[in-house]
Amino acid sequence: MRHPLKRWSTAVLALALALGLSGCFGGSKTQRRANKAELQERLRKLETPGLLLGEFPLAKNAVVDGDTIKVAGLNASLRLTGMDTEETFKSEGDRRLFEMGWEHYLKTKRGKSRHPVKAASPLGEDAKKFAKAFFADADTVRLERDHPKEIRDRYNRYLAYAFAKKNGEWVNYNVEAVRAGMSPYFMKYAYSRRFHDQFAAAQQEARAAQRGIWKPGAMAYPDYPERLRWWEARARYIKAFEEEAEGKDDYVILTQWDSLKRLEAKLDQQVTVFGTVGEIKLGDRGPTVATLSRRMFGDLQIVFFDKDVFLGSCIGNMTGEFVRVRGAVTKYRDRFRKREYLQIVVNLPGQVECCPLDSAFAGSDPAQPPMPEPRKQAAPARAEPAKAGEPAPAEPEPPEDEDETWEQWAPPAGGVGEDPGDEGEDGGEDEGADTRAGGEVVGDDLGDESGDQAP
Repeated sequence: MRHPLKRWSTAVLALALALGLSGCFGGSKTQRRANKAELQERLRKLETPGLLLGEFPLAKNAVVDGDTIKVAGLNASLRLTGMDTEETFKSEGDRRLFEMGWEHYLKTKRGKSRHPVKAASPLGEDAKKFAKAFFADADTVRLERDHPKEIRDRYNRYLAYAFAKKNGEWVNYNVEAVRAGMSPYFMKYAYSRRFHDQFAAAQQEARAAQRGIWKPGAMAYPDYPERLRWWEARARYIKAFEEEAEGKDDYVILTQWDSLKRLEAKLDQQVTVFGTVGEIKLGDRGPTVATLSRRMFGDLQIVFFDKDVFLGSCIGNMTGEFVRVRGAVTKYRDRFRKREYLQIVVNLPGQVECCPLDSAFAGSDPAQPPMPEPRKQAAPARAEPAKAGEPAPAEPEPPEDEDETWEQWAPPAGGVGEDPGDEGEDGGEDEGADTRAGGEVVGDDLGDESGDQAP
């Protein structure tokens, strides 16, 4: 395993090369030190709470797919928030299955999963083309967060809005992709805290114009009404918890960067934690343990010594879904692995509350899923970028010049096929799929974000 300092030095060097700052390797010693310090500061911002990440050059072959891009100097990719495009065809098996027929392909992909699944599709290919066209004339992107404490997703990717300059103004790609019908407004891990109105209006516009995924007969997921109901139920639950947790130091949201530090400070004290259920290990002779997902290999353990308490709680059927747990934080040392784990022991079923999802899968008109309406008509996302140390900006007023439209970045015509430059980019099956009880693969963004993207 590489030493963290070596990884940091490698990242600094890579960014220096990408930026073409030859002064780092030439000139006076004072100048080299100054340039190196500047590079280190830019990288450090990526791990520092705040809305503004900064401006970065796009990497070579920057577009991984419609909702994932790379910038020079970073080994990790960027998961673009508020959107969730369909997957691109990365495996020969998917291509061959698709050739057997669209309906057969979709049915096989979903299998017996309770929830909609992620799958490659022609619209996923179109979304990637749209992203490439949008960023084609951009050398630099401006990256911002939705929440100052939501830094990375479960898969270690930075969460961001990506802005590119169009006619001298910073334009939010995430919103424009929704406006073009390349993605729905993705609220599975929370409503957008900064651009909710713009996302909602952009989706409304795309649906009315029948663009992209909303076009009748398009080879896109046919179950968006179901997805939207599911995501909406989760988003409401997240929002309610965030409002309840405001100003309370014993309420901890596990996706926030300082959550484990806060829990450490609360040892042997009562807290309420909020997160998604990652894995459930049914104990035979020992306790049953459910993990609340934070980051790969950094989860909080929820422990049930009494099987009846576990069965009486709702957590058993909530793999991949949000729950809240109330209890005392303790520390457990695993003598075999020689590691310490934070845990909460549940003695009563009532200590666990689960996100109510029943209404998301029954009783709604699938043709008109419930969606949050925008509070006002939002303009294309030319929002004034955030400034360091400042709160999120207010929604912008419509600009006078409305000449630029989504059509400028529309993907070129073309079907499913090998896209030049695809080789080696994020290959394999969707790494963000969750494995639910019974071994079913259930759709998730690579986050999710989703694979949880921070709420």
